[in-house]
Parts: sequence; structure tokens; C-alpha cells
Amino acid sequence: MNTTSIAVNRTSSRPSTLWKTTLILIPFVTLGLLLWLRHIEVNALRQRAVSSYGTVPSFQLVNQNGQPFGSAQLTGKIWIADFIYTTCPGPCPMISSRMSELQKPLEKTDVHLVSFSVDPEKDTPKVLRGYADKLQADPARWDFLTGPKSAIYKLSHDGFKLAVSDGSGEQGIPVHSTRMVLVDRHGDIRGYYDATEADAITKLVADTSHLLREQPK
Repeated sequence: MNTTSIAVNRTSSRPSTLWKTTLILIPFVTLGLLLWLRHIEVNALRQRAVSSYGTVPSFQLVNQNGQPFGSAQLTGKIWIADFIYTTCPGPCPMISSRMSELQKPLEKTDVHLVSFSVDPEKDTPKVLRGYADKLQADPARWDFLTGPKSAIYKLSHDGFKLAVSDGSGEQGIPVHSTRMVLVDRHGDIRGYYDATEADAITKLVADTSHLLREQPK
């Protein structure tokens, strides 16, 4: 092979090498762009005002460790609540998974997570403790509550303004809201976030960050 052929081969291989390099870089560039766009979205959301929707009434129930837990333990804290039950065949696994996602971005704050069972007769402290373990819930920052059904349903309906049913209908299972609720240090409700929506966590983390600046510890 003469030098002219070698030169031609080298020249023809350059576009191929460039193309392969481009294909390798595309996923990294795309990921970087997505992370940048999410950063921009979160920053934009942080600038919006966080509304107020009333005050959560005082309550006292029992947590997964069999200890009394209620308003007194949440005084002065920003907290996020949801309503679930451990045998739920519907959206509860998704709701609890979304709540679990909040642990990492909020781990360096004093924000507390609270899950109320709408099936307290079955969801004893022991059952809730097992449910919490499956979610790898930090016991110091996430409480699962049970207690008198009347108290929990009244709190959901009258306190959080969320729909709830005890399952006396045709399906025979409890029906409850899929929304997570953000509560500030004064016990005021500051936002509702549907766990079934793709951007729920982004909005919730942004609004929680806003409250942490508005109401420092």
C-alpha cells in the first residue's frame, strides 16, 4: 500500500471517529441539559408565593412505636402529611414512595413527615412499623399514625379539607385523597400536591425550601 492510500484511509476514518465520539457524548449532554432545566424550574418555583389554606386543628394519635404523637410534637416544625393505609390496593404505594423520595432532599432540614392511616383498625403500631421499615423511613423524621377512626376522619375532612370515606360503599375499602399537604411552623396549611402528578415532588420541595427561608428554624 502506498503513502497516498494510507493518507486516504486516515482521512476517511476521521468522520467515523468523530461520529462515534458524538454518539458517546449525546447521553451525557442530554442528562446535563435535563438537570439544568430542572434546576431552572426549581429556582423559578421557589420565587412564587406560597398560599395559606387554614390551620390544622390540634390532634393526638399514636405512632408506629406505640408512642403518643400529635400537634405537640410538631409545634414549631414544617411538616408534610399524607393519608394512606397499608393494605391499599390503589394509589397508596405511589403516595408512600413519593413521601420516601422527600427524605433525601430534605435530610439536612428539620422538616417532618407524617402519614395518617385511614384504616386504623387494621393498621396497628406494629403493622405501621413494618410498613415504615419497608419504606426505609427515618424513624426520627417520619411518623406513621393510627388511633380512633373518628378522630382521623374528622382531621382529614374538617382539618385538612380532604375527602375521605370509610369503605362503606360498594367497593368496601377506604377511599381517601392522594394529595400530600405542606404545613408551616405555625400549623397553617400552605399547599396541596397530588402524588399522582409527575411534578408533585419538584413543586413540593420548591415550596418547602421557600418556607424554610421564610420561617427559619
